[in-house]
Amino acid sequence: MERRSLIKHAGIAGVLTTGVAPAVFAQASIRWRLASSFPKSLDTIYGGAEVFARAVKTMTNGRFEISVHAGGELMPAFGVVDALQGGSVEMAHTVPYYFYGKSPAFALGSAIPFGFNARQMSAWMQHGNGRKLMNEFYAGFNIVSFAGGNTGTQMGGWYLREIKNPGDFKGMKMRLGGGLVGEVMSKLGAIPQSIPGGEIYQALQKGTIDAAEWVGPYDDQKLGFHKVAPYYYYPGWWEGGPEVDFFIQRKAFDSLSADNKLIVEAAAALAHSDMLSKYDALNPTALKQLVAAKTKVLPFSQAVMDVSFKASMEVFAENDAKSPEWKKIYGDMRNFQRDQILWFRFAEARYDTFMSAQKI
Repeated sequence: MERRSLIKHAGIAGVLTTGVAPAVFAQASIRWRLASSFPKSLDTIYGGAEVFARAVKTMTNGRFEISVHAGGELMPAFGVVDALQGGSVEMAHTVPYYFYGKSPAFALGSAIPFGFNARQMSAWMQHGNGRKLMNEFYAGFNIVSFAGGNTGTQMGGWYLREIKNPGDFKGMKMRLGGGLVGEVMSKLGAIPQSIPGGEIYQALQKGTIDAAEWVGPYDDQKLGFHKVAPYYYYPGWWEGGPEVDFFIQRKAFDSLSADNKLIVEAAAALAHSDMLSKYDALNPTALKQLVAAKTKVLPFSQAVMDVSFKASMEVFAENDAKSPEWKKIYGDMRNFQRDQILWFRFAEARYDTFMSAQKI
């Protein structure tokens, strides 16, 4: 029987049965919207969503398109989880600890004070229980997560005055990225402020805040913080390896075909790797330029680090007592971290320590 006659007489069901043109019946074109929590000016962290969207479009020959919207464009930068639950967007690109107020366990999906570095975080998520435990938790919010980038260990922020000892934090109004570190800093006497990245410069300039942390040299330079705050401290002990995530509404993800689900996973992995390597490539030049512009780059003292560690452990114990979700995930994370620290003490730490003292 000729193909034209087959289609005419057998109809769609007949064509599917005979397998004459299966490609015609692949999953229909898909159009999603992705809400970012970041401003477009940050080509690194905001750009991770664009890397992801381009990869999905390319791998599906344009059949699956995702439009990327900067923080504040569709909803407030910190409103993306509510938007996902309400079904107004299919995806978000954000930092889980922004939603610590909904549950302390959100922070464990990104970074906690004195937590993992970037490689350790990826190891826990991919080959430990991290992704499994976090997605079990996110299921209560109708969300599934994928890694969407990492900044590496961040800087400790910009200050209008020097931080010589822990007492210098007392009364300081400081922009911080999440509620968890805010609770820790409160124990040191600071007054935490929650401000989206695009609004930090104006707050520092006007004196609404006394200090602010964001990411690291490349992003911080782009936002101009060095023009209004002279002191730049390191390390950001509250963000040793913060993971940025893609949050996808569970119903939208479940509606995808198996091949499209795998494409989403592959595109997320590409964006995740790209972001960290981009930060590593761009931060050195930016740091040198900041120093040349007379920025005072200073380490936190041992006393500040010790007191901050002690305060962090107190907050973690409090969360253990009040949040079963936190306690379950945090316990697994710390068990994994102990072995990571043991391993990194040998090859990685010794190598890095040696090389940092050499002249190349």
